[in-house]
Amino acid sequence: MGAGVMQKDEGGSRRRKRSRARPMSEINVTPFVDVMLVLLIIFMVAAPLLTVGVPVNLPETAANALPTEQEEPLTITVTAEGEVQIQTTAVERDQLVVRLRAIAAERDSDQVFLRADGAVPYEQVMQVMGALNAGGFSNIGLVTDIGGPTLDGEDG
Repeated sequence: MGAGVMQKDEGGSRRRKRSRARPMSEINVTPFVDVMLVLLIIFMVAAPLLTVGVPVNLPETAANALPTEQEEPLTITVTAEGEVQIQTTAVERDQLVVRLRAIAAERDSDQVFLRADGAVPYEQVMQVMGALNAGGFSNIGLVTDIGGPTLDGEDG
């Protein structure tokens, strides 16, 4: 068996090694998980609020949904009061074609979604569609709610 050796200083006292505090080599993941859960909850609450927020009562139809694109779709809304909005910005009717031409020059896609309140007269919706065409948008999708009548005698 081995013998232990104790060293003495010149003064004859025993030399003790002072214990040093070692750095902790383990990672505490609990605060990280807490922060990630809080961020997840924030994004879950905020995500539905990021959609176009113009309140419109869309008519219901039996049409299928349009395929989505890479680029955020341009949305034109006609409210029940007859106000026209590009995304969420109100636009005067006489400035609509000018604004649409400027937007069309910057976009890759010519697709636009037209949302119109069910109470808006057909004539006003067609006027906005004509302005969209004059502004350079030929691929116009009319946005509706699902679940409307199929006109074949069965409810959708």
